[in-house]
Amino acid sequence: MDVLSQSFRVLGDTTRLRILRLVAQAPLNVTELVSLVGVAQSSVSHHLSKLKGLGLIREERQAGFTYYSLALESDDTRWPLVRLAREAEDAAGDSARLNDLLRAREDRQALNERLLEPGQSWFLWAGALASLLPPLDVADFGCGTGVFSRALARWAKHVWAIDQSEDALAQAKAHAQRESLSNITFLREDLHRLSLEGGRMDLVVISQSLHHVESPAAVVSEAARLLKPGGRLVVLELLPHEEKWVLERLGHRHLGFAPETLEAALREAGFTSFTRETHARDGASPFRVFLLTGVKPS
Repeated sequence: MDVLSQSFRVLGDTTRLRILRLVAQAPLNVTELVSLVGVAQSSVSHHLSKLKGLGLIREERQAGFTYYSLALESDDTRWPLVRLAREAEDAAGDSARLNDLLRAREDRQALNERLLEPGQSWFLWAGALASLLPPLDVADFGCGTGVFSRALARWAKHVWAIDQSEDALAQAKAHAQRESLSNITFLREDLHRLSLEGGRMDLVVISQSLHHVESPAAVVSEAARLLKPGGRLVVLELLPHEEKWVLERLGHRHLGFAPETLEAALREAGFTSFTRETHARDGASPFRVFLLTGVKPS
């Protein structure tokens, strides 16, 4: 009875009722709730704390964000409170805004998949790999779900597929097993500080991973350390853009790179013999990519 009484008092605030109704429909993070209810982030965080304190909502970390959702089971004595909140008149238009937000979230997820999968980048990689037919030892920095690692493994002697995401590596391993690719070693490590022995790789590929790391220059230096003399580094990256939502939603740390900036980082790490190629914009995407290669001197 005491918990029920406290719940009534907490839900006496209109904003908290709106938040409860919204998270009952879909998991939402603080930024999304701020845009939906139109109050300051500090206020939203305060309301969430009150709701969580009574066990009305739960929080869960996903892709670097904390999402809040309804925590009540259908047999909880407070469930009628939630039902009344969901059925109350939506004078503020929260539901319509929530529908728009969820559609935008789906669109961003689809765009993210286009970024992480080969898509527009395949023709660049086809050109890069065409000259690398001899069997080589290859490191794939930031392999994600292993799309390029598997492509490399079809002609490489051995591939070291490296990523910090346990979930991505699990998917990569499953794909490799289904395709009977046994020449891939999967490593969950920080690209800034790898445990691999230096001077053993013929090729390092970094496909759309540098915009996720804290120090691209440090990762490029690690690639130089791993390569044999005469080894090659191949980088595929995004050109500078203004899509700032990728910083929060996709965990990007950089809004693309000027090719000259990355080439300078390669030169600082000791690479020479640079080549560069830029891809024209895909009409359906706000992003463009470029390909940059360098050679570690013999």
